[in-house]
Amino acid sequence: MTEYPDLKLFIDNRWHQTAETLPVLNPATEAEIGRLPVARTSDLDLALEAAEKGFKVWSRTAPRIRAQIIMKAASLLRERAEKIAPSITMENGKPLMQARMEVIRGSEFFEWDAGEAQRLYGHVVPSAPGIRYTVIREAAGIVAGFAPWNFPLSQPARKVAGALASGCSIILKAAEETPAGAMHIARAFLDAGLPAGVLNLVFGNPAEISSYLIPQDRVRVVAFTGSTSVGIHLTEMAARSMTPVLMELGGHAPVIVCDDVDPVAAGVMSAVRKARNSGQVCTSPTRFFVMENSYEAFAHAFAARASQVRMGNGLDRETEMGPVANHRRIAALDALVEDARSKGAKVLAGGTRPNGPGYFFPVTVLADVPDNARVMKEEPFGPLAIINPVSSLDDAIARANALPFGLAAYGFTHSAANVDQMTSGIEAGNLSINTLEASVAEVPFGGVKYSGHGREGGAEGLHHYTVTKTISHRMELETEPTVSGAKP
Repeated sequence: MTEYPDLKLFIDNRWHQTAETLPVLNPATEAEIGRLPVARTSDLDLALEAAEKGFKVWSRTAPRIRAQIIMKAASLLRERAEKIAPSITMENGKPLMQARMEVIRGSEFFEWDAGEAQRLYGHVVPSAPGIRYTVIREAAGIVAGFAPWNFPLSQPARKVAGALASGCSIILKAAEETPAGAMHIARAFLDAGLPAGVLNLVFGNPAEISSYLIPQDRVRVVAFTGSTSVGIHLTEMAARSMTPVLMELGGHAPVIVCDDVDPVAAGVMSAVRKARNSGQVCTSPTRFFVMENSYEAFAHAFAARASQVRMGNGLDRETEMGPVANHRRIAALDALVEDARSKGAKVLAGGTRPNGPGYFFPVTVLADVPDNARVMKEEPFGPLAIINPVSSLDDAIARANALPFGLAAYGFTHSAANVDQMTSGIEAGNLSINTLEASVAEVPFGGVKYSGHGREGGAEGLHHYTVTKTISHRMELETEPTVSGAKP
């Protein structure tokens, strides 16, 4: 029988239980699978004290040693993937294969950032004789990290990897709906020999935890992944104490399908990706703008493949798509579909949730959706796709840019000219051509406009966890004022 872990807080390398707990539900069955410990203010104070102590040790640990510990934790996660994956499926609903892939993906984030920990280079600025200007990067301090529920392990991994590789300590507030993934990370680092206090894990009321941690003087970075509305609120809170933020927020990803690609192949590929994680991905392809010559074939292929997606419990081998996270997602998707239908949109596939227990919603395809439909402006964050025809690439790019979001965007074309036009014209932090993958460990990931600020991953991924320090060193005491180091 698959077991779900006994949930606890992790503070100063010790596991803590609390008097108050909340239920954790399996979205496929709606059954309770665990009890979530709720952190009190006293627990947060302990975490702050531990993180302060841990930072003093970790920031003075050689980058090579930090990298070795991070790599050891990543190796343990890989070794334990078969045991970790079922708990992710139980709390999140995603198919077991996707849960395994998530564990591996989280390990890759740790492995990449472990390498970057040894490449946080400074530089020497050319100067006049007798003076030297050196620029270095130093760990910022304690990080308050907030991870979402849609990727229980890989999203916390991004926050922990960036913070620890930079030499920071972190207090991670993982999602209440999906806490097990973060617990597995904490266990791996404990077993890997991470010094006490460097990684601390808490759960509880999100508003209470954020409003207590963010204003603390000891917190030097806020890193958050989640909705735009919450991200704006946390940014405003952090601004009151001038605390830097790293915000990876919502999207409403456009996909441009040009008429020089196979529309059937593109449609099938898009339907499969739309079902990934039940569409609960900030980069999920959603607004499809298809050239008129390819529109009918693409829409038919997409809808046909979407209708074949096998929904079910993620622990079943035949399941392609699990449930959405909770009843709130069901209500939101129902409302968006009905609104679009009332405004003249066609439902080519799905649109109605099945009977029975579990928060299941089929892959739903809406076509000819008018611009005044809510779903054209609101991110559905579920297995819902919009397919509309466009007359030109200029028209497609304009419609892609019409929203205040700019996280991920996609294009299908074999034309270098089309790629060049999309590259220069689309407003997004990440543009993918002929692939629907937007985020891998080795490249920076983040958004523009209302989709966030800062980058995770790549060589740039550690920058938000560091501060830049400039050292000006004159070899002799300066006796007279000079201009830019020049001597008369």
